[in-house]
Amino acid sequence: MKLTFLGTGTSTGVPQIGCGCSVCTSSDPRDNRLRSSALLTTDDGSNILIDCGPDFRTQILRAGSPEIDCALITHEHYDHVGGMDDLRPYTYPDGFDIYCRADVAEDLRRRIPYCFAQSPYPGVPQLHLHEITPGNPFRIKATETGILPVEIMHWNLPILGFRIGNLAYITDCKTMPDETVRQIQGIDTLVLNALRIEPHNSHLSLSEAIELIMRIKPRIAYLTHLSHQMGLHAEVERSLPYNVRIAYDGLCVEIN
Repeated sequence: MKLTFLGTGTSTGVPQIGCGCSVCTSSDPRDNRLRSSALLTTDDGSNILIDCGPDFRTQILRAGSPEIDCALITHEHYDHVGGMDDLRPYTYPDGFDIYCRADVAEDLRRRIPYCFAQSPYPGVPQLHLHEITPGNPFRIKATETGILPVEIMHWNLPILGFRIGNLAYITDCKTMPDETVRQIQGIDTLVLNALRIEPHNSHLSLSEAIELIMRIKPRIAYLTHLSHQMGLHAEVERSLPYNVRIAYDGLCVEIN
């Protein structure tokens, strides 16, 4: 399998509007981060989108406009679902499948009701919502690859991470239940959020993320959902453990 990081930034993106810090003015392209999203290509060639934020159109054009078979949604915050309308080209003629929690499905019905109307306006995206729950694996229509949703706590909001083969994709985590640690322990590749150096009430800090990585024990871990307060990519990565990397927009990694 191959994972492409479409975006690796937090909800404001990097650079942050109006900020003149060293990260926001950096000439290193790795410090320029769109909102977090990824595209997983399975061994049989299926493409699975993970989250669809407000930068989706730019991200997918940069990636060469590949076919996408479905989307997995971690939670309903705008930086993870704000690009749903831009899925329009992928929804014809048979609609587009989205897998998410029941509360996220309800939020999407309220957020973009025109996509779910009984008599939709011609040309609106045709989205098919499939409700999934932590601990209950499922398969999408396009591939035989199994997907296991796992529970993550985004402060006091239960959200989803995903184990897909030997990959675990986790974002917006503040705490992880012991059961989830067990479900993903010892995997090959872990993607995990790390917002900044200082603690935050709803996201892992860098030290908290590293501590959790040491518990999970992946072969390699990639940090995502970074803010400008994390510091410069080149400087921070030099300080990390041997098996921890900072992801950046456009990075492609092979998963064993």
